[in-house]
Amino acid sequence: MNSQTLQERIAQVESKRALLLKFKTDPTLGSLSLDVDQALIEMDDLMMEFQRTFPNGVVVVAPPIIVE
Repeated sequence: MNSQTLQERIAQVESKRALLLKFKTDPTLGSLSLDVDQALIEMDDLMMEFQRTFPNGVVVVAPPIIVE
């Protein structure tokens, strides 16, 4: 996976967060609201870990190591 692909996937994850927030306010979810809350927590953890690992948002992907 190259750095551009990784950054695009992170952007996709970030965009899904807004959808989850919309679902969270839906009063018809019932017990599924717990799943939405858990998904938001895990997504926030993932994004914080990405920011800690790549503080400037720059991803450097090393070329694969080929062992002969």
